[in-house]
Amino acid sequence: MESQAGLAFVSLAILLFAIAGANQALDRCSLLPIDHFFLFSKRVITPAGIISASVEIDNGKVVSILEREEAPSKEINGVPVMDYGNAVVMPGLIDAHVHLNEPGREEWEGFVTGTMAAAAGGVTSLVDMPLNNFPTTTSSELLKLKLASAAEKLMVDVGFWGGLVPENAANLTILEELLDSGALGLKSFMCPSGINDFPMTTGQHIQAALPVLAKYGRPLLVHAEKEQPGVKSSQVDKDPRLYSTHLESRPNSWEQEAIRDLLDVAKDTAPGGKAEGARVHIVHLSDADESMQMIKKAKAQGLNVSVETCTHYLAFSSDNIGDGDTRYKCAPPIRSEVNRKKLWNAVNDDFFDLLSSDHSPSPSDMKLPEEGDFMRAWGGISSLQFVLPATWTAGIPHGLTLEKLSNLWSRGPAKLANIYSSKGSLEPGKDADIVVWDPESSFVIDENYTIFHKHKLTPYAGQTLYGRVITTIVRGQHVYQEGHHATQPCGKVLLAKSTS
Repeated sequence: MESQAGLAFVSLAILLFAIAGANQALDRCSLLPIDHFFLFSKRVITPAGIISASVEIDNGKVVSILEREEAPSKEINGVPVMDYGNAVVMPGLIDAHVHLNEPGREEWEGFVTGTMAAAAGGVTSLVDMPLNNFPTTTSSELLKLKLASAAEKLMVDVGFWGGLVPENAANLTILEELLDSGALGLKSFMCPSGINDFPMTTGQHIQAALPVLAKYGRPLLVHAEKEQPGVKSSQVDKDPRLYSTHLESRPNSWEQEAIRDLLDVAKDTAPGGKAEGARVHIVHLSDADESMQMIKKAKAQGLNVSVETCTHYLAFSSDNIGDGDTRYKCAPPIRSEVNRKKLWNAVNDDFFDLLSSDHSPSPSDMKLPEEGDFMRAWGGISSLQFVLPATWTAGIPHGLTLEKLSNLWSRGPAKLANIYSSKGSLEPGKDADIVVWDPESSFVIDENYTIFHKHKLTPYAGQTLYGRVITTIVRGQHVYQEGHHATQPCGKVLLAKSTS
């Protein structure tokens, strides 16, 4: 509701003036020039459920959560209180599947614009993919290059996946050095990635790498599509402006074949297997049929397998994609309305371990918006700023609860990246990573709406979404407040600890 957002903004402005004056905030990476404060809301999402509470934050950490029925006084024991009324206070989102493209392809996105968009969307941590930056992050030296590129640019916390490619799969020392340098895990493709210096891996490459990942206790993320002979060539004579041409060029059998091979290799992750301790994670699942059944069976058999889907598969269906509208092109493709409903049933049945954006932007001309050629346009959805309201809006008709939303966007990603000890839930001792948002407030992504992505071409343009982000807090620092960012970057790099 507008009044709740306005109340929060006015409260912050008054507090800034009363404590130190508005100008002092400009000297920090936070809009709020204090470290010790409370957030009050009648809807605070905790591991125990939704409660009316005041969340105490001091020196970047959650210190306590005080249950209370009524709004607090202006301060508690001399500590100021931010009263957000009935707005939702919950753990900040963690997006474990983001392409920021820096270094090398900053014209596609970049750490500055990408993390500003994340903050505006309530995302407090993200994990950057090892492509489409150039060079791709496939060694310790190349990870260090990415870390240097990220310095002093991050509005939110950022971790990094390393890349698994045939070259380092054949030299496990390179993989160990990459993991020792802090990569949170590895990512591979079972089909051509579209990036020349990130070649596809086979089941043999993956099998060779899993014992190394087991040693480090880190996951392997896999793009699970496997090309089948003749499928693409069968589309040559079809109209490239038709979405159906793109959809038929990447049928769900591609996902099914890849997942079948991947799960055969993943048997090594079962208790007693030679890769016990490794985790195989299937990214952006689109197929809601046989692929899903195979994954369910693998989990029941004790394989350490997890799976995500993306907001765009839950929000859109091929039934409503117009000819030439290449904003929707991605891989795997967005499938039918029947498939979308099955994905939502799977969400409600707790099949998915987490959700992600797969934010994969490019310069707008690479999407060929004028030509509308699905077969030649870059495949990737620009979405990082919108995933919270887009997931919530798409989920309302399917009974999505606030608790499930938080689990899929905070708890699940934190566990995948092995950062749950410090992030992913509101508990004393954890980082004060928080988003305050209004599920009942709607807005339109139109020409008056500020998009912080470097490029504004997105399938969410023109959409009416529910769930306006009011405040984003990263380790106790107010990095975003209703259209305004802190003037200095607050984000830190998230590195895995070495086993040595």
